[in-house]
Amino acid sequence: MSGSPVWHPFTQHGLGEPIPLVTRGEGAALHTADDRRVIDAISSWWVTTHGHNHPRIVAAIRDQAERLDQIIFAGWTHEPAEALARGLTAIMPAELTRVFFSDSGSTSVEVALKMALGYWHARGEPRDRILVMAHSYHGDTIGAMSVGARGVFNRPYAPLLFDVGTIPFPAAGAEQATLDSLEQACAAGAAAFIVEPLVLGAGGMLFYPPSVLAEMRAICVRHGVLFIADEVMTGWGRTGTLLACEQAGVVPDILCLSKGLTGGAVPLAVTMATEPLFEAHRSTDRARMFFHSSSYTANPIACAAACANLAIWRDEPVRERIAALATAQAERVAALSALPEVSGARSLGTIAALELGEGAGYLSDRAPLLMAFFRERDVLLRPLGDTLYVMPPYCTGADDLDRVFAVIVEAVETFG
Repeated sequence: MSGSPVWHPFTQHGLGEPIPLVTRGEGAALHTADDRRVIDAISSWWVTTHGHNHPRIVAAIRDQAERLDQIIFAGWTHEPAEALARGLTAIMPAELTRVFFSDSGSTSVEVALKMALGYWHARGEPRDRILVMAHSYHGDTIGAMSVGARGVFNRPYAPLLFDVGTIPFPAAGAEQATLDSLEQACAAGAAAFIVEPLVLGAGGMLFYPPSVLAEMRAICVRHGVLFIADEVMTGWGRTGTLLACEQAGVVPDILCLSKGLTGGAVPLAVTMATEPLFEAHRSTDRARMFFHSSSYTANPIACAAACANLAIWRDEPVRERIAALATAQAERVAALSALPEVSGARSLGTIAALELGEGAGYLSDRAPLLMAFFRERDVLLRPLGDTLYVMPPYCTGADDLDRVFAVIVEAVETFG
C-alpha cells in the first residue's frame, strides 16, 4: 500500500487523480492545505445551504457537545430531538404529523419504503409493489438502489435488488405517457410511488413541471397508493421553495429529508409521515411496532444543528437569498444557452444545468477532464457525465458566481 489508506466514494483510484486536502470552510468557499480558496459551487454534494461553518450552527453544535453527545433513542428521548420534531411539524405541511429520525438520505428512503410496506401489512392488504420513475436516484443502500434507475450505479449488485414497477420520465411532450403508465400501475394495486419532485438529481438534473407532479399525486390518491416524496436534494429551498412539492400544491403521505436539514453541517435525516401511517403501526401487540433504527438515531448534536438551521430559516431572510441567487443564476444560464456547444440550458430555483453537445452518460470520457479543469481553476464542480450543473450555497456572492460561470464558459469552449 502506498499513499493514503482512505477509499473515497465515487472515485476511481486507478486514475491517480489528485485529491486536495481541505483544511477549513467559510461561507461559499473551501480552503486547502496549499492555501487555495475554492468556490464550492455544488454545496459539497448538495448539502451546504447557508454556507460553511455558519456561526449559529457551529455554536449549537459546540453547546450541545458539552452537555449530551449521544443516547439510545429506543424508549428514551432528549430535548434537541423533541424541539426539532416540533419545529419540523410547524414548518412542514400540517398533514405530516410524525417524525422518524435516521442518518442519511438513503436511510430516510429505506425508512419510507418500510413504513409503506408496514402500513399495508398492518391493514392486512396484499400490496407490496413499489413504483418508481425512470432515471431516478434515491441512494446507495439496497432498498434505495432498488427504487433507483438500474445501470452503472448498481449493476454489480443486481442480485440484491428487489423488483419494482418503472414509470417513464415525463419528458417534454411525453407527459401523458407517464401519467397513463402510472394510472395503469396504480390501478393494479401498487403499495407506493416514490418520486424526486420536479428535479431528478443524479439522473442528470432532469426537470419536469409542477402540473405533472400534481397529476401524479392525484392518480395515487384515486387508487389509494401511498405517495413518497424524496426531497433529500430538492428540500430546504433548492428549487426556490422550502419543498419542491409546494409548487404543485402537493402533500405526500411520506416525506424524506436530509442534506440541508442541518444546513449541511453534520449527518441527519428524517422521514415524516401522516397520522394513518403511524396509527397502522401503533398497537398493544409488540410484533406490530416499526422495526427500524440505527445506533445514532436522533443524535443530540445533529438534532441541535438542525434546530439551529430551523432558527436560521425563521430569523434570517433565507427565502430572499434564495430568490436573489435564483434570479442571478437564471440570467447567467440564459447567456450560456446562446453558446452553440451547449444544449438544454435550464434553471430552477438555485439549480442550474446544461449539457455539452447532446450529452453523454455518467461515464463520459469528458467528465474526469472537466473535473480536473475546474479543480485547477479553484472551482468545485462535479459534472454528471456531460451534464454540468451548479448548486451553490445561498450565501454565494456575485463575484464568486461570476467566476463559476466564467469557468464554465471556458470549459464549454475548451471541451464542447
